[in-house]
Amino acid sequence: MQFSGTVSIHAPRERVWAFIIDPRQVGHCGPGVEQVEQVDETHYKATAKVGIGMISARFHGHLEIVDEEEPNRAVLKARGQAPGSAADALATMILHEGGDGETIMEWVAEVSISGRLASVGARLIEGTANKLIGQTFECIRTRLEAPEGATAPS
Repeated sequence: MQFSGTVSIHAPRERVWAFIIDPRQVGHCGPGVEQVEQVDETHYKATAKVGIGMISARFHGHLEIVDEEEPNRAVLKARGQAPGSAADALATMILHEGGDGETIMEWVAEVSISGRLASVGARLIEGTANKLIGQTFECIRTRLEAPEGATAPS
């Protein structure tokens, strides 16, 4: 499945870059993300609880920043496993200067789900994924648009 979108964030590109390139910060915005731990400069471990329809699973995964061109572009690869299910994702984010201090983020993600979670059907998976993606980007926008030093709501 492929997902993509464009997000306008009223914050300088360098601030947006610093946030999105740090999975620990982005992790606070991911619904169901329980923990993100840095392994080294480009590798992270994460735990997230994901539910689709009546099926819920706790994924343990690895995230790698496979390519980055500061402050313009980042490519991330993730693999998560749960009992009876697995998920793989490859995501690219591109940042552009917008007008009036705005940053435009274009993103695309290719996601593959297998096992029990995949059995609920593509329509339900896509609907749930779109809802979670929307919540994640709204949180990212809220945190980045808050005055520096202020604590934005989770």
